[in-house]
Amino acid sequence: MFRRPGSLAEVMLIAPEEEARPGPAEQAGEQAGAAEAPVASERPCILLVEDDFLVGMEVEAGLREAGFEVAGIATTAEEALAIASARRPALAIMDIRLAGPRDGVDAALDLFRSLGIRSLFASAHGDSEVRARAAPARPLGWVAKPYRVETLLGAVRAALRELEGQPAGTSA
Repeated sequence: MFRRPGSLAEVMLIAPEEEARPGPAEQAGEQAGAAEAPVASERPCILLVEDDFLVGMEVEAGLREAGFEVAGIATTAEEALAIASARRPALAIMDIRLAGPRDGVDAALDLFRSLGIRSLFASAHGDSEVRARAAPARPLGWVAKPYRVETLLGAVRAALRELEGQPAGTSA
């Protein structure tokens, strides 16, 4: 079991002959009972576009813990478009630097132009040139790396309020 200090994600390395055992989150869910778990369709669905495995796992765990459905984790612009086409998430959390020849701005522009899906950028690369390139995708916000998952969750909640037509500074 690997756990980065201060992180929400745990990575379990399992040899092929071993079986995966449920972690604490799964065990807690089983003990809580199905009646308390929100129905998947009631939870906002978020696409995560991040090519760093550990960051992706930590953010995914944080989103799920906060009650969001995760459409998937894409590591390239092409994967982001494919997952979004199939799952139709409410928004995408978008890193700028991705695996492959295209970056997160390209992915965000494609998502917005073809599917109407807007992005919340979470990246260390948010200079004025990048922001100008991303402007036609109508970004929902920018969170600078490194960030705490709690900070990102606050930005996700504000973005969802914006999408619902509520001012970003109010509670849902």
